[in-house]
Amino acid sequence: MRHVTHLPFTTKEEEHVVIPMSDGVRLSARVWRPTSSDHEPVPAVLEYIPYRKRDLTAVRDSVHHPYIAGHGYACVRVDLRGTGESEGVLRDEYLEVEQRDAEEVLAWLAEQPWCDGTTGMMGLSWGAFAALQVAARQPPSLKAVVIASFTDDRHADDMHYMGGAMLSDNLAEAGTMFAYATCPPDPAVVGDSWRDMWNERLEHSRPWVLQWLRHQRLDDYWRHASVAENYQDVRCPVLASSGWADGYSNAVTRLLAHLDGPRKGLIGPWSHKFPHLGEPGPAIGYLQEVVRWWDHWLKGVDNGVMDEPMLRTWMQDSVPPSTSYEERPGRWVAEPCWPSPRVRPTTHALTRHGIAPAGESHEETAGVGGDDALTVRSPLSVGQFAGKWASYNAPPDLPYDQREEDGGSLVFETGPLTERLEILGSPTVDLDLSVDQPVAMVAARLSDVRPDGAATRVTYGLLNLTRLDSAERPEPLVPGRRYRATVHLNGVAQSFPPGHRIRLSLSTSYWPLAWPPPKPATLGVHSGSSTLTLPVRPPEKADDNRATPFGEPEGTPPLVTTTLTPPEERWDVKRDLVGYNAELETVKDGGTVRFEEIGLDVGRRAHERYASVADDFTSVSGESTWTMEFRRDDWDVRVVTHTRLTCDENSFFVDATLDGYEAERRVFSRTWNESVPRDLL
Repeated sequence: MRHVTHLPFTTKEEEHVVIPMSDGVRLSARVWRPTSSDHEPVPAVLEYIPYRKRDLTAVRDSVHHPYIAGHGYACVRVDLRGTGESEGVLRDEYLEVEQRDAEEVLAWLAEQPWCDGTTGMMGLSWGAFAALQVAARQPPSLKAVVIASFTDDRHADDMHYMGGAMLSDNLAEAGTMFAYATCPPDPAVVGDSWRDMWNERLEHSRPWVLQWLRHQRLDDYWRHASVAENYQDVRCPVLASSGWADGYSNAVTRLLAHLDGPRKGLIGPWSHKFPHLGEPGPAIGYLQEVVRWWDHWLKGVDNGVMDEPMLRTWMQDSVPPSTSYEERPGRWVAEPCWPSPRVRPTTHALTRHGIAPAGESHEETAGVGGDDALTVRSPLSVGQFAGKWASYNAPPDLPYDQREEDGGSLVFETGPLTERLEILGSPTVDLDLSVDQPVAMVAARLSDVRPDGAATRVTYGLLNLTRLDSAERPEPLVPGRRYRATVHLNGVAQSFPPGHRIRLSLSTSYWPLAWPPPKPATLGVHSGSSTLTLPVRPPEKADDNRATPFGEPEGTPPLVTTTLTPPEERWDVKRDLVGYNAELETVKDGGTVRFEEIGLDVGRRAHERYASVADDFTSVSGESTWTMEFRRDDWDVRVVTHTRLTCDENSFFVDATLDGYEAERRVFSRTWNESVPRDLL
């Protein structure tokens, strides 16, 4: 990244600005703005998240907020109530009170003498959720949003449930927020009230996974703040981005297809990161694109931003399987509108373990496929090389070689391709199937198989078969009855070279990425009446001749920090062939970092463990342990959270602890031991 020190506007920073809410709670903001805004007001841009602006996001914030401010904006970074130095308690994600607070913050910003009354919102992940959700509420000052790595559908396409199957990230994200929501404010900012604020957070916090487990089907809990319920609510312009390695690879194209107002989409090869920090690369000059968007929509500059294609995306070339990539080879392609008339859904009949060429009917392949069901009963080991639902590219968390996974799956494969094939969009698998259990799932994976046999997963999808007809009103399956099921795979842009094969793999478990059903199930697939549909985009000469449409990544110099203890990252798969215990263990330890300007030492460590025994589907367990540490002079505070999720055939069990320490003295401790019935899951 190029660090820029000379910008059009000189700026100043206000580290702790108090924004009062109507109920008396005060939120803490950090503000970067042009010095000239004291007498020449500018638009304000809000980022609104719970991740502690004073320390845990301070380095990242220092790269992009001063950069945007240096182009003539007041950039405002606010911690949600109950986080950082903001008062109150954070009880769950995307609550009504959170969105009301955001509206009040925007109104407050619009009234400041250094703001011209116009506002925008931006963010990654939670910040993008917040911006899109608040846009749907149509506050008067909000004129545009910039969002990255988000969803518009909280139930069907978030880290909780996928196709009605519960993701292990449901536990992992709950563990993350259990830790973040219970950290203390900094006494250097809030003074002696820090302990009372901290105690309020500790006393009123609960493991969020309990709430999420109590809503296993689509209901009003998930409809709230899901823009997909009514896209017409969003009227302001939207610049949306994500990455193909991210869990949120689908929402950008859905917004492009369903919003009525001005919108642009950008999808790179990235994991869950801003595009200017994008990994795998290539990262791009995203902040330049953001400034152009704000210039057009907040300042009225006619800079041609809306003359550009509606969607720009990275068409990924074939790569060998790896859990991490520094760069993904490929090229930028563009679509003037979405859905694109260039993308043609191409349906392939499934034969007996094969994928027929496009255009061949079931009648033509009947002699090869037949009507006898092909069956599979997958072991719990299928999924150990699946990677993480939303990759962060650290520790290495992308899917590895799929050959071992395919050993426990039902596999269909093309012959060697005779010419290059490219897809852009969401593949679908339409299955004529039966199962032998009332609760069952199917995981569908699409892989690029190299001539040497190595298989790189391209995309995948999950479906809890009890949700075939309705995510709101699931029904148990009738063993032996034939059903038609459509599995939607995540969107992707991918090329398959000549000589490679395309493989479709079906399994009845995908642990630990997804929680398995109560019992193993045998899936029968009638290949003679099942299909794979690929969104084929023929390569165009214009793509190859197109210059890279983005500049080099740039931002302002990052905040100075010192590493006191080194970080640690691990992603270990372990198997005991005596007791048949299997385990996936991940560690993401940021080490201990000193923030030199404020003399604060901060440490954070996340440890996750997912275990099972043989093929006992009730033996699966997940654990999330977080340690957060803050030290300055004689202030030494630590929070330790632990959440363990287990199950039997009828219920989930949550055992959790929350401990707060001052130095080595434990000053708070609470334990939860609760159960939640399984709802056809």
